[in-house]
Amino acid sequence: MKKIILTSAFLLILISVKAQEVVKDTTKLWTKKGTFTLLLNQSAFNKEWLAGGTSNIAGNFDINYDFNYKKDGVVWDNKLIVAYGLTKIKDAERTAKTDDRLELNSLWGKKASGNWYYSVFFNFKTQMDAGLDKNAVRLSHFFSPAYFQFGPGMLWKKNDNVSVNFAPATAKMILVHNHFTEFVPSFGVQQGDTSRFEFGASISGYYKVNVMTNVSIENRLNLYSNYLENPQNIDIDYQMSLVMKINKYLSANVALQAIYDDNSVKAVQVREVFGLGVNFGF
Repeated sequence: MKKIILTSAFLLILISVKAQEVVKDTTKLWTKKGTFTLLLNQSAFNKEWLAGGTSNIAGNFDINYDFNYKKDGVVWDNKLIVAYGLTKIKDAERTAKTDDRLELNSLWGKKASGNWYYSVFFNFKTQMDAGLDKNAVRLSHFFSPAYFQFGPGMLWKKNDNVSVNFAPATAKMILVHNHFTEFVPSFGVQQGDTSRFEFGASISGYYKVNVMTNVSIENRLNLYSNYLENPQNIDIDYQMSLVMKINKYLSANVALQAIYDDNSVKAVQVREVFGLGVNFGF
């Protein structure tokens, strides 16, 4: 499956590359914009290389698609993120994942006053492929875990690049398959259960800035406190994407994600990916 996914990504690049564009429907209510990025990393050493090193190759693809609605004081912003990556080290028995995300964000707002909107948000996150530890023991797979958040609140939106949503009454659901909780708890779900319900407060922020010509940074932050258990322990999910454009199709990309969720692991999880990217819009 991994080889099929990676091969498909390469074929998609070869047959579908075109310039990025923004598409609007005839009624001017919807704005749609998507970007496909393929990141490649490769290192090679011959046997005479005295400094040492292990040859490896890695590939990551990322789909970032926005479809947003705006009319008469109503805004409805939607973002779909699909990302997957593999790395293969020479002489290793198997490939390893470097990225695996499937995420949907939806935020509806009705203008209240100034930059403020009454809002309702929805967030869904999971992964597409099995996650293995260094001993090839399966730790997770598609829809295990799966996270859902939903709640009303207030949105402060200065423009399309700066916004903060406050949702003080947010429901959160975590789902896992029962084979992960048969003997021990998993991702905060108790042993023998397949789901966990939480109720608390959520704050989500978005900030995109152009640092200089052809260099942009996109930041997304989500904070969550569970009123029902240890509300002082704040779940944190921060994602940063740095894009340095070389030309219409090529860019250098840096992706960083930091997660803290004491129900899963009492430590900060960090993921970082850097590489030369091939980009096209749709």
